[in-house]
Amino acid sequence: MDYSHPYAQLTPDCVLAAVESLNFNPDARIFALNSYENRVYQVGLESGESIVVKFYRPDRWTEEQILEEHRFAQELSDLEIPVIAPLDIAPAGTLHIFEKFQLAAFPLFIGRPPEFDNLDNLLVMGRFIGRIHAVGAMSNFLERAELSIDRFAINSREFLLSNDFIPMELIPAYESLSQDLIGRVEPRFAEHGEIKLLRIHGDCHPGNVLWKEDTPHFVDFDDTMMGPAMQDLWMMLSGDRNQRQAQLLELAEGYNEFHDFRAAELPLIESLRTLRIMNYSAWLARRWEDPAFPQSFPWFNTQRYWSEHILELREQLAALDEPSLELIF
Repeated sequence: MDYSHPYAQLTPDCVLAAVESLNFNPDARIFALNSYENRVYQVGLESGESIVVKFYRPDRWTEEQILEEHRFAQELSDLEIPVIAPLDIAPAGTLHIFEKFQLAAFPLFIGRPPEFDNLDNLLVMGRFIGRIHAVGAMSNFLERAELSIDRFAINSREFLLSNDFIPMELIPAYESLSQDLIGRVEPRFAEHGEIKLLRIHGDCHPGNVLWKEDTPHFVDFDDTMMGPAMQDLWMMLSGDRNQRQAQLLELAEGYNEFHDFRAAELPLIESLRTLRIMNYSAWLARRWEDPAFPQSFPWFNTQRYWSEHILELREQLAALDEPSLELIF
């Protein structure tokens, strides 16, 4: 274990002591949940119930940024939108400090993964994302980050090229492809004109949705940001073009019940996918000093990974030239 990493200090005893500092009585049942960016634990209480405790990655977000995340989640929850918001624990509120860790506690919620091969479920998803965006459009974040090409693509490319991750013989291919992709994405955004930004979930992939009683419940607003509405929608689409087209119609129909679906943003889908792909490889590289990452992603930083990543970039370059999906009811 790398004892120099901050999370190395997050021992089971430290987790239990942190929970006790929130005036809970843990019973020593600790179960690590599937989270890499942060450390998240299900902790049993003497009452027989359990809570979920999230320890934010040190130095990633400021206190003000985390509190904006919490307020947005609570604002949605107060309007009976199914969002798992942090617990407000008097007198400190929703954000707590223990042993230099920023942490928050959440109610335990158990649901199943969404089944998006069922188009009716996508209709429901559209309704609830529309409700989230209707609230998100009512005001702006002041502290949270904003989705941008610089943040997700240009900075990611520069980080990877300035550090020893890409095998030397593959650097020319990555350097050329990544630059070509940025050169394609930038005019797509420019051609769209001014993009209306609103408060969005920011990482609304199926893994952050729990399904229960025919309702999606949204978790993990850690990446909430100012961004285009389409960023919370395109990750629900999968399969070939015909499948994605059918899925889009269901999403849009449900979404339009609560907020205007921005069909003009459809040409941005592959550009947004490009930003996510480029950011993901840089995210893994930036976190490689965290001992959990080499253990959880042993395939990263290998010759095979970078060869496949370059192939993925090449395929994405071709995808940018394909006609965008259309909203035809």
